[in-house]
Amino acid sequence: MSGGVDFEVDHGRVDGAEELRLSGILALSGSAPALARLRGLLGSDPLPVRLDLSGLVQLDGASAALLVRLRDELRGAGRPAELIGARAGVAEILQLYTRTGREPARPPPERVGILEQLGRASLEQVAELREILAMLGDLFVAGLASIRAPGSLRWRDVTRLMERTGADALPIVGLITFLIGLVTGFQASIQLRQFGADIFIADAVALSITRELGPLMTAIIVAGRSGAAFAAEIGTMRVSEEIDALHTLGLDEYRFLVFPRLLALVCMMPLLTLIADVVGVLGGLCVGLSAGIPPVAYLVETRAAIGLWDAGSGLIKSVFFALAIGVIACQRGLATRGGAEGVGRSTTSSVVTILFALIAIDAAFTVVFHVLGL
Repeated sequence: MSGGVDFEVDHGRVDGAEELRLSGILALSGSAPALARLRGLLGSDPLPVRLDLSGLVQLDGASAALLVRLRDELRGAGRPAELIGARAGVAEILQLYTRTGREPARPPPERVGILEQLGRASLEQVAELREILAMLGDLFVAGLASIRAPGSLRWRDVTRLMERTGADALPIVGLITFLIGLVTGFQASIQLRQFGADIFIADAVALSITRELGPLMTAIIVAGRSGAAFAAEIGTMRVSEEIDALHTLGLDEYRFLVFPRLLALVCMMPLLTLIADVVGVLGGLCVGLSAGIPPVAYLVETRAAIGLWDAGSGLIKSVFFALAIGVIACQRGLATRGGAEGVGRSTTSSVVTILFALIAIDAAFTVVFHVLGL
């Protein structure tokens, strides 16, 4: 019995049930007439109904919904009804409309013990350390190649990066270190005033700024500005396949992207640290003026309190801080996966890891200098 050019229905009784065999293509344009045809073919006897879909070669969503609705109407009227014989794509479409419950999109997470969590975290840290060491090797090779052929390095990028990491960071570095010097001076004056030793405010501020706070606060500011920016930039290039394009052109990402950023940081961090030391001492000078110390006396005491090594030790730290910031930020950027979300994770991870590395490096230098009596 024909129901249309592309759709046919055969009606019969098999094993005490009414069976409607559908064949051809059932699409939206012919689904309503086809459904009316199916209703008209069904008898009034309360026999079970089977809708055989084995002959259907194509079924769209609207037609599948109408078939499921017909089945449910028959069941509601007290007649057992079922859809049988669906194949391939027809079965997949029909399954979307016959699913009765929401299936879990993913299996429930497995319960992991605390020891296993610690083990997994340790293995991840070891893997990250291995990646950083491998990157250091590749970076060393890129640096040697740049030294042998200086013209191959993009010096225009290096100067632009030096401006971004150095000159652009001066306002925030100056403000923060000035306030640090101010706070350190006020804290020292509270104790020293009890003994009438206000002049030693200059000693406390100068030594703390030049040996510890100046280089460390500068490194933290640069990590938040330049480190995060480097990780985000290289991470975006990774997920947008720009780094793969560099490989296609025969360019090395370490020599083209990482080494210029590392060189810019190493050049600018000591200069920023030196400026931070001067500004921090000026912050302490403001406290000295409020305590009635003449400016000349304060500066003379500062000059007597610090030596060349006090400032030099902070500059040495700043170079290692710059290396840590550049290497970790670029490594996190190159390891980025997963689109925009991955870039965000890499940026956050780089800043957190850099801050931890800065504190660890500063503590190591402090212990070494103390042991050596420096």
